[in-house]
Amino acid sequence: MAKIFCVANQKGGVGKTTTAVNLAAGLAKLEQRVLLVDLDPQGNATMGAGINKATLTASVYEVLLGLADVNGARQRSDAGGFDVLPANRELAGAEVEMVELDNREKRLKDALAEVDGEYDFMLIDCPPALSMLTLNGLCAAHGVVIPMQCEYYALEGLSDLVNTIKKVHAKLNPELKIIGLLRVMFDPRMTLSQQVSAQLEQHFGDKVFKTLIPRNVRLAEAPSYGVPGVTFDPTSKGAQAYIAFGAEMVERIKTM
Repeated sequence: MAKIFCVANQKGGVGKTTTAVNLAAGLAKLEQRVLLVDLDPQGNATMGAGINKATLTASVYEVLLGLADVNGARQRSDAGGFDVLPANRELAGAEVEMVELDNREKRLKDALAEVDGEYDFMLIDCPPALSMLTLNGLCAAHGVVIPMQCEYYALEGLSDLVNTIKKVHAKLNPELKIIGLLRVMFDPRMTLSQQVSAQLEQHFGDKVFKTLIPRNVRLAEAPSYGVPGVTFDPTSKGAQAYIAFGAEMVERIKTM
C-alpha cells in the first residue's frame, strides 16, 4: 500500500508546491515510487514537474468527475523521476460540478485506490483554502505534512488548519493525522525565525521535522525551467535539504 500524504496549509505563499514537487523528487532519488497529485487549479506543481498544463488531454479534473481514470490521466515527470496526476484551470470548475455528485468528498480517494499498489508514496498538493478540493485531499490521505514559515502570522493560520484536520478526522477520515510540520524558507539569522521555531518545537514536540528548508535562490529559480529544485541544482543547500527531508519521511513512516 502506498502512503498518501497531503501537503497542506490554508495560508498561501508558504511553499506548499515547492515542498510537494521537491519532496517527490527527493523521494524518487531515494528509489521510491512516487505519484504527485496536483489538486490546485493553478497547476503550479504540474508545471514545476516539467509538464505543460496547456496541452493536457486529461487531468485530475476528469478523474474527479469520473470522465477518466488515474492510469489514463497521469504523466511522467522525466525531470523529477516520478509520475504526476496533473491539473490546469479546468479544475476550478470541479468545485461546482462535484456538489451534486455522490460521495463527493471521497472521489479522489476512490480514484487513487485503483493504482495504490504501484507506488510507495502519493503526495497531494492542496490549494491554499479549505475547499471541496482540499477536502478530497484530506479524505484520501493517511496524513498531512504542513509546510510553514517561522513567522507570527503562520502560527495563527496553523491553529485553523489543525482544527480543520481534527474535524475531518472525526467525521470523514479516521486515519488522518498530522505527520509533521516542516519549517521552510528558514533564515537562522532572524531572531523571529528562531523564536517561532522554538515555539513550534515546544508545542508540537517530535511532530516538527528535524530538517530545516533554508531560503534558497536555486529552489526559487527551478520552476521557471520546469524542473524540481532537487534536480535543477542537486548541490544547492535547498536541494540537499529536500533530499534529507525525503530520507526523514521514509524513516518516519516506518514508525506509523
